[in-house]
Amino acid sequence: MIPAQSGAATAPPSTGEARAHGTDTEPDPRRWLALAVIAVAQLMVVLDGSIVTLALPHAQAALDISTADRQWVMTAYTLAFGGLLLLGGRIADFAGRKRAFIWGLVGFAGASALGGFTPNAEGLFAARALQGACAAVLAPAALSLITVTFTDGKERARAFGVYGGISGGGAAIGLIVGGLLTEYASWRWCLFVNVPIALVTAVAAISVVRESRAEGKPSYDIPGAATITLGLVALVYGFTRAADDGWGAPVTVSLLVAAVVLVVAFVVIELRTKAPLLPMRVVLDRNRGGAFLSSLFFGAALLAMFLFMTFYFQQTLHYSALRSGFAFLPFSAGIVVGAGMASQLLPRFGPKLLMVVGSALAVVGLLLLTQVGLDTGYASHVLPAEILISFGMGLAFVPMSSVSLIGVAEHDAGVASALANTTQQVGGSLGIALLNTVYATVVTNYLGDHGFGPAAEAQSQIEGYTVSFAWSAGLMAVALVVVLILVRAKKSDVAATGAPVHVG
Repeated sequence: MIPAQSGAATAPPSTGEARAHGTDTEPDPRRWLALAVIAVAQLMVVLDGSIVTLALPHAQAALDISTADRQWVMTAYTLAFGGLLLLGGRIADFAGRKRAFIWGLVGFAGASALGGFTPNAEGLFAARALQGACAAVLAPAALSLITVTFTDGKERARAFGVYGGISGGGAAIGLIVGGLLTEYASWRWCLFVNVPIALVTAVAAISVVRESRAEGKPSYDIPGAATITLGLVALVYGFTRAADDGWGAPVTVSLLVAAVVLVVAFVVIELRTKAPLLPMRVVLDRNRGGAFLSSLFFGAALLAMFLFMTFYFQQTLHYSALRSGFAFLPFSAGIVVGAGMASQLLPRFGPKLLMVVGSALAVVGLLLLTQVGLDTGYASHVLPAEILISFGMGLAFVPMSSVSLIGVAEHDAGVASALANTTQQVGGSLGIALLNTVYATVVTNYLGDHGFGPAAEAQSQIEGYTVSFAWSAGLMAVALVVVLILVRAKKSDVAATGAPVHVG
């Protein structure tokens, strides 16, 4: 449901590079078939997010996953995807974008099958992490393939439009498909459905997608990828253990300290290595840094919100999985409408105003969700909040994508584009882990004060949801403050960035 900006990790290949590897400047006669194959792969990745979210309550019950651990179904994926995305782009560029695309699809199919067959929670978490790792190779390869396949500017714009439309509409389709599969088949089919789609797409790509790769000696910043990924895992696991052991417990403190040490080590590695995974010059610019930091807090606020809304629909309002999918549909529509309006308004008003207004609308919508209760209605309390949050998201993400590319050097353009998605995914991982711990703590404290029983347990969940929504609003408010303080870009600054924007 959160916008997916699957940017490549390097800049598009030059004409000389394309010729050097057999992809001359003549248009590929099968380019539109290739786009169809790439679009199907993107649709599968987008569908997976919304399908799994809807299936989570059923998977938790079936595999006896604790409240503290349930967030790993989502964060295992987003951590692997966000933590490895920049490395995945490098792998795609040097190993071959077509090859990376096909093997990413095959790996995604295998991981989905493992998750569908798993008999326990640990197997599901591992399968989701493997899905994320494969998506980290697949996503940048797909976007790079569009860039090298469509050499004409107008055709490339149309191709990116198709790709973005798939990203925007795919989440809505996933809500309905996920509801149908969960309600009438099993939550496991929300994973199994990826297998035939991925394998058929991989076979089709063999004949219709043209290979391309970057020039030069392959360079992979493995130490950088390892330290940042392990640091993020330690941070998320620290949040998770805090739900069971408390924030002052030795294991919690040790994990959080290890996370800080690993993240600092990552920065040191990136400053010293000759071919860094993330050149610090990309993030230290005021405008770009503001865009990436606000994107991080957007992801933290919004992915956590989806988690709690799913459980609110199915456990408090007793919606079926299918009805929950329909209840989320206005959210998808609001994102598309907001993004469409932002695209029209950006050249006229510039990025900062749209980012401020969009963030503010999302804060108000999240605050409205703090008013939900056991007997509140969907139309009176949830729908207005959904409209405000989703429209604000669409309004903010379009200029955010453009600001992330302001003033970036050509050889850093792919890194900057991919980083917008990386920050969303990483922020989502951290937000889900932190706020799920907040939720579990609130529920435990409420039951400790009011005793156990059906009424107390139901109200404890409401208390957990509303406090978590308040924290989400706080995180979104931080994103708003970041935009106000750091972003100084004007409309003339974003006129030539040409950043493809994908919402979903």
